[in-house]
Amino acid sequence: MTREELAKFDGREGRKAYGAVNGKIYDFSSSKMWQGGNHQELHQAGHDLTDELKSAPHVRAVIERFPVVGQLEEPGSEAGSGGSKAIFGIIAAVVILVVLFLVLR
Repeated sequence: MTREELAKFDGREGRKAYGAVNGKIYDFSSSKMWQGGNHQELHQAGHDLTDELKSAPHVRAVIERFPVVGQLEEPGSEAGSGGSKAIFGIIAAVVILVVLFLVLR
């Protein structure tokens, strides 16, 4: 899930309340502590909360009790895989050209 997709799950107006921590997306919707997508007037659902959790009074284990509903895609992660595909395509094209050259010689 991208950050833009995660932002849609802000817990407002009946929407689910999701938050990301260390790349995992958790569903806080069932928690009374996340009513309306807001936790203690300090944290809003629909965001990466990893840095905010560092200053939280509770440990990460509290967050890990919630169901994991996905993984947060980091910016540029798709570009890396696209680059690998492009390199593979170039190598395949070169191999085909070499084979054609050898056969048609």
